Amino acid sequence: MAFPNGSSAIAQYRQVGTRGSVEQADPHRLTAMLMEGALERITAAIGHMRRGEVARKGECISRAIAIVEGLRGSLDFEAGGALAGNLEALYEYMGRRLLQANAADDAGMLEEVAGLLREIKSAWDAIRPQALALRPGAAGAGA
Repeated sequence: MAFPNGSSAIAQYRQVGTRGSVEQADPHRLTAMLMEGALERITAAIGHMRRGEVARKGECISRAIAIVEGLRGSLDFEAGGALAGNLEALYEYMGRRLLQANAADDAGMLEEVAGLLREIKSAWDAIRPQALALRPGAAGAGA
């Protein structure tokens, strides 16, 4: 997975109203923050769904879809190879399931997507030390 373009990712992050110091986040952290924002929106959508708040549920799901699409759009197929292709298919699936969950009013589908996203985020968080070491100017990184 490639890091999202800084300015467009920041704009997406602001659109979904997620808190944090986006401007100071490194690209790896920014991607993690996007995943956190999607998870927050999915969790909120589940709550709105259970309370029968249809409009708010739809807003949260729409925002989660926008974030997932942003993550999908940030994939670098040249550097990521098969992994990027697999992630693209998974993000596409997640977007479809979010739409289906909204139409069917199905919290189970939302929970499914949240589980998938948590797995991706867990792996993303685990590679943070290696990702930071590869950044230009990092100690031990080649020039």
